[in-house]
Formats: sequence, C-alpha cells, structure tokens
Amino acid sequence: LFPQIFLFKNSYFSKQRQVLLFLSVLCLSYVLGQVSYSIPEEMAKGSVVGNIANDLGLDLKRLKSGKARVYTGGGVEYIGLNKEKGVLLIQERIDREALCGETTPCALHFQLILENPMELFRVTVEITDINDNTPSFTNVEKRFEISESAVIGSKFVLEKRAVDLDVGINDLQNYELKPTDNFVLKVHNNADGNKNVEMVLQKPLDREKQEQISLVLTAVDGGEPQMSGTMLIVITVLDVNDNAPVFTQSTYKATFTENSPKGTVVATVTASDADQGSNGKITYSITNTLDDIRKVFHVNEENGEISVNGNIDFEESRNYQINLRASDEGGLTDSCKLIVDVQDVNDNKPEINIMSKSNVISEDAKLNTVVTMINIEDKDSGENGKVECFINENMPFTLKTSTTNFYSLVTDSELDRERASEYNITVTCSDEGVPSLSSSVTLTLQISDVNDNAPVFERSSYEAYIVENNTPGLSIFTVKARDADWNQNARVSYILEDSSVNGVPVSSYVSVSADSGVIHAVRSFDYEQIKDFHFRVKTQDGGSPPLSSNVTVKILIQDQNDNPPQVLYPVQTGGSLVAEMVPRSADVGYLVTKVVAVDVDSGQNAWLSYKLQKATDRALFEVGLQNGEIRTIRQVTDKDAVKQRLTVIVEDNGQPSRSATVIVNVAVADSFPEVLSEFTDFTHDKEYNDNLTFYLVLALAVVSFLFITCLVVIISVKIYRWRQSRILYHSNLPVIPYYPPRYSDTLGTGTGTLQHVYNYEVCRTTDSRKSDCKFGRAGSQNVLIMDPSSTGTMQRIQNEKSILDEPDSPLEVILFLTGLLSFTSCGTE
Repeated sequence: LFPQIFLFKNSYFSKQRQVLLFLSVLCLSYVLGQVSYSIPEEMAKGSVVGNIANDLGLDLKRLKSGKARVYTGGGVEYIGLNKEKGVLLIQERIDREALCGETTPCALHFQLILENPMELFRVTVEITDINDNTPSFTNVEKRFEISESAVIGSKFVLEKRAVDLDVGINDLQNYELKPTDNFVLKVHNNADGNKNVEMVLQKPLDREKQEQISLVLTAVDGGEPQMSGTMLIVITVLDVNDNAPVFTQSTYKATFTENSPKGTVVATVTASDADQGSNGKITYSITNTLDDIRKVFHVNEENGEISVNGNIDFEESRNYQINLRASDEGGLTDSCKLIVDVQDVNDNKPEINIMSKSNVISEDAKLNTVVTMINIEDKDSGENGKVECFINENMPFTLKTSTTNFYSLVTDSELDRERASEYNITVTCSDEGVPSLSSSVTLTLQISDVNDNAPVFERSSYEAYIVENNTPGLSIFTVKARDADWNQNARVSYILEDSSVNGVPVSSYVSVSADSGVIHAVRSFDYEQIKDFHFRVKTQDGGSPPLSSNVTVKILIQDQNDNPPQVLYPVQTGGSLVAEMVPRSADVGYLVTKVVAVDVDSGQNAWLSYKLQKATDRALFEVGLQNGEIRTIRQVTDKDAVKQRLTVIVEDNGQPSRSATVIVNVAVADSFPEVLSEFTDFTHDKEYNDNLTFYLVLALAVVSFLFITCLVVIISVKIYRWRQSRILYHSNLPVIPYYPPRYSDTLGTGTGTLQHVYNYEVCRTTDSRKSDCKFGRAGSQNVLIMDPSSTGTMQRIQNEKSILDEPDSPLEVILFLTGLLSFTSCGTE
C-alpha cells in the first residue's frame, strides 16, 4: 500500500521536502496501517490529539524499543509524540487559515516510524475551522463627492467588498448600511458566490444643511460568536451657488490696548456662505473712505482678522469704527461694522517740572522754608494717571502738596552744615499703574555756613618738653585747633594770653605763631632757675562775631649737664693749710675724713662719684666711690711720712661728665706739735750742693732769654691781629673772634668754667731756699687749686677767666706773660 501525498494551497511543505518524503516511503516495503484524527485550530500547546498506541494496537514498550518517532518530511512539526503515554500532542500553534487558506478540508499528514523491525504507520490530522477572523475591508474608508443637485435613484457602487478568511458558516454572510436617511443598500449575489454592493440615493442632498455625510458599512459573518467588520463611507456634498454671505453680527465690538505692535489681531469678523468652494469663498475688505482707518488697521481678506497696521495711542484717539464688507465670487455681499475701544496702558512716565528752586540755603533756615516748587504731569488716565511723589530717606526735608500735581520741598528739621554741607535730594514720582512707572530728578542743595562753632583744640591741655640752654627762637611744639565751620568762619588764629611767670610776663618766655600755632622759645632756659611754667593759648576764628576757646600749655624744662660738681668739704682756703690728722695707731678702715660735694643739676647729671686721682702713698688710703669717705686700707706704720697729700676727683654721671678736684692734706702723727713742726719747719740738707746756685743762675738766664724772645714775638702777633680785627670791624665785615688756646670758653655757656687750665703747686716758706715750685700737667675743667702760701682763691681765678674771655684784648697777653714770670720765679729744692 503506497501512501498518498496531498498537495494543498499555502502548505508549509516545499517541493523538495515532498520529494524526500516520497523517496523515504518508497524505501519501505509496506505500510502496516493508517489512523485519522480531527481537531480544531488554535489549540493550546501540549493539548492531546489522540492515543495513537491504542488506536494502532501498539504496546508502549514497542514504542520505546522501536524508537518511535514522527516524521513530517522536514516541515514544521505541529504534532509531537509522547512515548511514555503513547499519545500525540500539539507542539506548535496551528492556524488553519495560514496552513490551508480557503482549501477544505484542511489536514496534516505525517508518518509514525518504528525500528527493529521497521514499521510505518500513516497518520492524518484534519484541522477544522473556528470563527477566529472578522470580516475586513481592504480600505477602512471610502469617499464619494456627490452634487447637491443629484437626482433620486442615483446608484453608487462599492467596488471593494469585505473579506473573511474563515470558511463555511464562519465566512461573510451579509452587509448593513447606517444611517439610511439619504441612501439605501442593495446587495447582488453573483454566480461565483460573491456579492456586489451598491448605494442608491433615496432623498435629495442639501449641502447647506449637511455638507458631509458619514455612513458606516458593516460586514457580518455567521459564526458563533458573530463577528463583523466596518468601513466608513464619507460623502462630500458638492455645492451650488445659491446663498449670499451673511455676517454673524451686524455690529462687532472689541477692546484693544494701545501701543500694541503691528500685526496684533484686534478682532475677527466672520461671515458665512452656505455655498461651498468658489461659491462659498468669502473676501473681506474695509470700506472706510473719509478717515485714516486703513492706515491704522488691516483686514485679512481670507479669514476676516482685523490687525494693527499703525501706531495706536490712547491719548490721541480712544475709539475707532471700522466698516467691513464680505463678498463671495458670485458677487453676493454683506456688510457690518466693528467698534474698537482703545484701552489705556500705563505707557507715560510722570513728568517732573521744576517751577522754582534754590541752590543754596543757610544752615540756620527756619522750619518749613520752601526750597523748591515742583509740578507733576502724567498723560495717562485713571489709575495710570494718579501720581505720588516722595524723596529719599534720612533727609531734613519733606514734600508737601497744596493742590493737585503741585508739590513744595520744604525743610523738615534743623540744618547743620558741619554734619552735611550738601544734599542730593532725589524726588521720585510714581503712578499707580500696573506696572508702575516712575520718574526722578536729583536736586543739589548747598548749605551755607553760619559761624556757630567755636574753634576746639585737639587736646584739653598740652605738655611740652624743652632741654635747657636752648637757642632762643627754637620751636618747642605746635598747638592745633579745628573749627567745624567753613571758609572764613573756620580760619583760626592763635593768641598768647597775658600772664606772668615768677613776676615776668610770659611773652618774655615764649611766643605763639598766630597762623600755625607753633610755640617758640623767646629765651634760653636754665633748669636750675626754672623747672616748669604754664600759660594759656587762645584760638579765635574769623567769623563775625568771632568765637574763641583756650587751652592750658605746660612747659617742662629738661635738665642738661651744664654744672660741674662743687666741693663743700673740705673747704679750700687760701690763707691757712687745713690737714686731717691720722694717729699712727689707726686700724684698717679708719675714717680719715669725708669729701662732701653737690651738683646743682638733677637726675643722673647730679649723681656723683669719688675717685682718688693721686696720693703721696696710694697704698695707704682709699676713697668711697659713692660716699666720698677717705679711709685707711692698711695699718699705719712708723715709716709712713707725716705729710700726706691726696688729690680727689669728683665726677657726675652726665654725658659728657663734669668733674672737680679737691686736695686733702693728711697728717700722720700722734700729737699736734709733731704735725706743726712737719708743716712749718723744714730741715735743710746739710750736704747742700754749692753748685746748685750756679745751675739755677744759668737756668734763669736761659729762661729769661727765651722769655724775652717769646714776648717780642707774641706782642707782634697780637698787635697784628688786633689791627686786622679793627680793619674788619670798620669795613663792616663779619668778625670771627679769636680765642687763645687753652683759654677759650666752650659753647659760650658763660658759666665761669675754664675748659683747660694749668695746675701748678707753689709751696713757700720764710726761707727762700726751701721754696718749692711744681709744674703740673694740664688738668680737666674746673680744677680747684690749693695754695696755702698764696692769697689766690677760686674767685680770683674766675675773675681772671672773665678777663681772658674777652677776645683779642691786650690784657690777655699781659696775663699770659705774668703766668710765665711766675713760673720762672719758682725754684726747686
């Protein structure tokens, strides 16, 4: 028995696969059996088709041992075999329409193959149709254009019919048309089983009533449940020009804001024409001829939009009337008018007009003094034209209004030029529009000065320091006063108030510069005479009347080291020799005497220190550095000379330091007669050298010769210089005084202290052979000379110095020569 091979439309088996199937079947010697099944399409995967083991009488073990399998020839395996249960199952979705199309019946053919021994069973599965496809039209919409003048009975064929993929009772059965106001549906059955559908006009069309008619054509099948498909039929009714344009209103009204840009639509007028196409095409136009409406507005000819074509200003015109016309192409027209009310917008700022103003006002102006008058204008209307003005805060001014749009700027509080000399008053005016517009103007007002402030010193009192021995005219310091006023009212001058210092007018001490306030010293101050003084300085402005104030100034004199120490003890006398007696039994530290000195300076300039400059025996005495006490530093012995001379120098702590010297005579003895014999009787050396007189005479001759020679030279030089100075004096040329070396008074202090003197000691006795002259080295300033045998004193030296201080005096020469003579008159022992 050879298998039959079914070829059907839309099968998934290709020709090659059919050939392979045919060849494989020919290889089998025979077919053992055949079984058929019938199932509906669209069964779910895994659904049971049938129990092929029972239907073929096969044992399940045979299916397993024979390696049973389904052979479809290489196509899609819609049916599969479950060896465990011996049943056929759905493996893939089966769509009858896709598998067989319109071919009926629709079946799947495949073979069940067993091995050992080889067996072949033919299986046929018929696929039955279910109503799973709706009738559908090729186009979902069909359009017709029918004139409104079409006659009743006109037929319109629907060429595209509906298609249903199902077969049999599930296929397309009937058509329906809704609504049926104007058209009815007629269906004609053809010999091939298809149906022709056409529409028949049963009621006249009126485009003005219904321009477009929409009909729904429904195709219905006979399945369960019943399914259908629809197609929309759109009928456009063609127009005939049988109607004139008609405006929707005879009068239109619109509100429009001013300053709208060009092209802004003001309103839209609408005219309707029941006709269509060219018969219903309407053209709009403006018919105003006597005004400038066409320059301000423009109408769109096609849609009737009236738009702005120029500038619209509420302040120029508040409403407009526009005459409009609507025309169709058949010459039929209609007219209307559009009244446009212009709405004001806040487009004008308030204008500030200064009617009168003052640029300067005195600071003593009274309250409510009018400074400026202002007029305000705003071209807008309503709320947009209401204006309110104000000024910036923290100003001593305010705005007052008496009538509408008039303001006065008046003073509101006291003015003070010293606090503010100028005001920049900003007047701002804002309207009440939304958004609000504002304008502002700045007024500059100068405040003129009134002399209402007295000069004030920078300090409540002043203290200044000046070092004594200053140069007259020296600037000490400066007082400074300020006046808050301006210009002449602030110009201050300084005056020294009359007062006295120690009974002397203060003007003899200091002076004040009237313009700068610089205080100058009129004289040279001496700290030892006056240490401080005070006075008052008054300052006065240049106002009328002038205002003034004063301040106390205290001048403190600072000390300078200009005084040397003065020795109070031991007193240096010229007539007698004072000596301190020390017993030979004195122990170490024995107080011999105490040098007492003072310094009229102050501070460290008066701190004194004592030093032993020279002594007959330095190993015997010492001087206390701070207290000036002279003590023994060792035990006195019999070998110590009875007469001991100590030279003590007293120095202050100034810079540079000044000093004084004092000679202390000490007698080392146990009784007064011993001291007296030592200081009054001198035993001559018995081995007196007779040749000494010869040497003395020779020395005197040589010195006399040198003295005469020097005297002649010095007198010549002095006379020459004196004559030269006289010549310079009579020629009015500046004279430079000449100070002899070692006698000039440094710095010209006039204190009576010689900077350089020659110290020499003269010891005289009643016996000329025992006269002793010792020429010492040049000492420091203010050296006190102890000369017990002469009548010269310190006062005499100072008198001589005052004479020597006179430059180029002939007396200088005489004194100098006298000193040389005195020197030559001294002899040595």
